[in-house]
Amino acid sequence: MPKVSYPKLPDTPVSHLPFSPVVRVDDMLYVSGQASVDDHGKIVAGDFEEEFKRCVRNLERILIAAGSSLEKVVQTRCYVDNPEDLPDFNRLYAETFKAPYPARTTILQCFNGVLKFEIDCVAVV
Repeated sequence: MPKVSYPKLPDTPVSHLPFSPVVRVDDMLYVSGQASVDDHGKIVAGDFEEEFKRCVRNLERILIAAGSSLEKVVQTRCYVDNPEDLPDFNRLYAETFKAPYPARTTILQCFNGVLKFEIDCVAVV
């Protein structure tokens, strides 16, 4: 039977919504969507690049606190609100994740302008 745990993560963004930031199943981590938020869960608006980098920083903080890293990400799901941001998204993604890249799904037009970007992932410990 797989071992399931819900790591307690100090010094990572807090959400007031009903979900776990990360679930560990054996040596796999499933990280919930990370948005452009501050440590208290408040949305921090910016241009696409600023929001992308803040999301990835939040993701990385959770991965490190749970015993992993960006280099151990095997799959991402990325949510890009504006299709016009796709060139910047692909450039920033390629700067963040090195080849061979994680498996990826990208979903467009999903936030109605509230957020510009969000990312979740699966990673190994």
